Amino acid sequence: MLLSREEMTFDWRGARLHPGRDRALLGWVMNQFLYGEVTGIQCGHWLYAAPDLDAARFFARQAVEEFQHVDNFLRILDLLGEKPAAPHALVRFLSTGMMPATFEEHVCLEMAMGEGFVLMALYGVIDTIDHEGIREILLRAARQEERHVDFGERRTALAVRGRPALRRRLLGLSLVSTWAVRRLGRFLQRKLPRDHPVLARLPEFLEFALDCGQLRQRRMGLVEGSVADLSPWRKAAAIAAAYGTSLAALPLRLLPRRRLTDTHLRDREVARTDEEQSGDGPLHIVR
Repeated sequence: MLLSREEMTFDWRGARLHPGRDRALLGWVMNQFLYGEVTGIQCGHWLYAAPDLDAARFFARQAVEEFQHVDNFLRILDLLGEKPAAPHALVRFLSTGMMPATFEEHVCLEMAMGEGFVLMALYGVIDTIDHEGIREILLRAARQEERHVDFGERRTALAVRGRPALRRRLLGLSLVSTWAVRRLGRFLQRKLPRDHPVLARLPEFLEFALDCGQLRQRRMGLVEGSVADLSPWRKAAAIAAAYGTSLAALPLRLLPRRRLTDTHLRDREVARTDEEQSGDGPLHIVR
């Protein structure tokens, strides 16, 4: 990934989450994860809209992993003695309300940025949970999330290098998603007890996660320098450009899109040169 595990590790100073004392809190957290994993299965939509076989193959594997994550979080809820429940409205907005319209928006918003924030939340629970079984389940999920974030980062960086005009639109959309993450963090600060050893550090963790998100934006090539240094006007212009483009493109989205089935013969994995093919030579059919 463009950010290492060390860069995304927050110092909780030994604070711990205990399944008995914090059962309701952990149940709420796991239900937010659960909803995100259910919406993650929507990556099957992008399998059909993938621009190449490499992306399609990745989405096929990711879909299987998302189903595994759903089972993982249901298992954790059982361990906690909690029931599946509806997510917070802002989690619903981040997961489905901002569903992207293009492959480039998907790999940037949902995979690099969105799953990047999810990964940091997973790290936070892994580093504080006082339950070895739950920690092991989350460690397996985190390793898969790391692959998803890595793919999103690489394909976003590749997209903006190939089409620099995408940079402002993707930046504008990511600013909106970051705003929603900040609002969710502030909701938690208002509603959750402040005398809890882990929750008392939530404001610091939120700022840390947002700083990591800005670093990811810079390393993907969405912005030069720091996002925090952008003027309010430039941020507003990026957001307006993103949503203005989306509205302008609405009629085109109603038309048939180019799918992988339209381009697979030109795909690098299919249209290989003779040198790239195996040494067995052409296939001869014997009648």
